[in-house]
Amino acid sequence: MTSIPEALLWCLSAGTAAALVLAAFVIRARMQSAALRQSISTAEERNSASLHANTELTARLRATEAEIRHLAGARLPDLTLALAHPHVPVRGLLDSRFSGSETDQALSAVLEQIAEAVTKERERVDAAAQSTLRGATTTIQALLYQLQTQLQGMQHRYDDPTVAQDLLAADFLNEQALRRIQATGVVCGAWPGLTREDSYLAELVVGATSRLRGYERVQVTNQLRDPIAVVARAVEPIAITVTELLANALHHSHQELPVSVTLQQGNRGASVIIDDYGVGMHEEELKHAAKLLSGDENLLLTQLGDPPRSGFAAAGQLVRQYGYRVHIESSPYGGVRAIVYIPGDPLLTILDESQQPMSVMAPVPHRSGAQDRGTLPTRNPGHSTLSQTPPPAPTPASPVAPPAPVAPPAPATPSAPVAPASSVAPPAPDPADLLDTRSPAAAGPSYGAHAGPAGGDESALPRRRRRQPVSELDQNVPRSEPQPARSPEETASRWAALQQGTESGRAAAQQSQPPRSTEGNPQS
Repeated sequence: MTSIPEALLWCLSAGTAAALVLAAFVIRARMQSAALRQSISTAEERNSASLHANTELTARLRATEAEIRHLAGARLPDLTLALAHPHVPVRGLLDSRFSGSETDQALSAVLEQIAEAVTKERERVDAAAQSTLRGATTTIQALLYQLQTQLQGMQHRYDDPTVAQDLLAADFLNEQALRRIQATGVVCGAWPGLTREDSYLAELVVGATSRLRGYERVQVTNQLRDPIAVVARAVEPIAITVTELLANALHHSHQELPVSVTLQQGNRGASVIIDDYGVGMHEEELKHAAKLLSGDENLLLTQLGDPPRSGFAAAGQLVRQYGYRVHIESSPYGGVRAIVYIPGDPLLTILDESQQPMSVMAPVPHRSGAQDRGTLPTRNPGHSTLSQTPPPAPTPASPVAPPAPVAPPAPATPSAPVAPASSVAPPAPDPADLLDTRSPAAAGPSYGAHAGPAGGDESALPRRRRRQPVSELDQNVPRSEPQPARSPEETASRWAALQQGTESGRAAAQQSQPPRSTEGNPQS
């Protein structure tokens, strides 16, 4: 038997070992290759995610840059315009994805800071402009008052009708300039510039009417029960307010249409109601006018429009300073109704007509009888206020200098009738009793209320009183029929005659007692 050589055995063993080693290397290489492929795949995934993140970041940066450009190019101009005109909207973010984000908060903070800075600068510039205007208007107003005094002195010195007509025209033009300057100064924080005495409310309204072009269209109706007057400190402010409301009514109604003014008395105050028959106001215009007349906010000069409209703004400033109120609404006649309410506690008082007669230019109260209330003074300047017990003999009328003939009064402002010599005036009321500001339980009825029967029952009806006799002169005075228009020459002639009568009356009064100041009649 042939034996296998030992050398061959060793060769087979070596080959087997080499095969095993080679197999191990192959397995290891495969494992490394799989690991390498897995790492490559992971790296590719990471690279893809990083690339996607970079792309999103780039898009966000581009959107942020677009928002910044939108802020500078659109939102900031809208903001500056909205600060001057509140109805203008300010655009928001360009990309809604930034809503509520830090970018949105940062941009909103920028808008707020810019708005605050612009507002402060506007207020500073406006305050400087108001200060300049206030000083200028105060000086011009003082000069116009001096010019008015000179013109009035010339009216008293010269009796020529032509000169009187020219002086009246110059005085009226001066009054127009004075009203404009006065309203502008009040808007800028200036004092009205004039102090008066306690003045009847009816006289105040007539004086306010005389300041306007087209005053002949104003029809005043006096429904006051008592001789109510405005306290001295509030006379000129209320006159300015009524003047501006009347100017608005005259300007926005046809020149042939009247403007109705009614004086009404309430339990706690008095009202001046102004109705026009003009074009009226829209709802937004009414809201804006009510805002100006309320005086609740400080207005800038740039908010008055171009050209500036300072009438309602001036009235609002005075309303805030003096405590009366102005309400504006649509009129039932199609135009605008304005109501000036004057509270009785701080701003109204009662005057004794026997001591301070009402002007003949003031409208006569439309009362339900010829002075049928025993608590009111008489309107007759020729009689003094007497007690309730009539004297045994009639009281003769006081001598009065006979004035020059004057035409019958117009329907809007009829003169007071002259009572017969045998009539006796009722006693004058105590202002403290008529204007008691205590509570109703402690003070009884408010001022102007009818006197009730004995016992102090406030809810009782007023007692009727016998009417006083009316003379033929009172019955012949026309009150409702319109008068024909006078020529300028006739008006100047009558004015000169009135000036002569006034001078003679003043001369007679100076011989008996010192002259009393007449600043309380606002009939400039």
